[in-house]
Amino acid sequence: MRSKVLKSCLAVAIALTTSMAALELAHAQAAKGPSGLPLPRFVTLKSKRVNLRIGPGTDYAVSWMYLKSGLPVEIIQEYDNWRRIRDADGTEGWVNQSLLSGQRAAIAAPWMKTKGKGVYVNLRREALPSASVVAKLEPGVMLTIGECNGDWCRAETDGASGWVAQSEIWGAYPGEAFK
Repeated sequence: MRSKVLKSCLAVAIALTTSMAALELAHAQAAKGPSGLPLPRFVTLKSKRVNLRIGPGTDYAVSWMYLKSGLPVEIIQEYDNWRRIRDADGTEGWVNQSLLSGQRAAIAAPWMKTKGKGVYVNLRREALPSASVVAKLEPGVMLTIGECNGDWCRAETDGASGWVAQSEIWGAYPGEAFK
């Protein structure tokens, strides 16, 4: 009798775990903003001068001004034509969607900027940890991203191109694949 009860409890626990996992997967896939695009997602700044505002509208104060086009940012919320973004340093604010581009870019290991000299991210000839190093990138270097396969991203910066480990950049999610 006790064995049957334990088996029944185990079966219920497995069913609940499977259902919860399926529900989480469905929720992750359904996380779309009013635009119909996924949230969060990475984009880049389209303009050389972009005002970061404290709210979604021109009536809100400017808290920061970005002065570099192509900078990767993460859209974390949408409201009308406004996008709440987060940069690699964690700064958040609102930007008009017209100032954003679907082009992809990344920053080499911004979390390692304070680690001192001699810390690099390797840009490799192929998407393999054993591939030859094409360039050693200092943390904070911007890269243009062409594609990612979930582990590696094809990247380019200042005339050097190759593959960088996806875990060593900010601008593509772990496991994210795109072309």
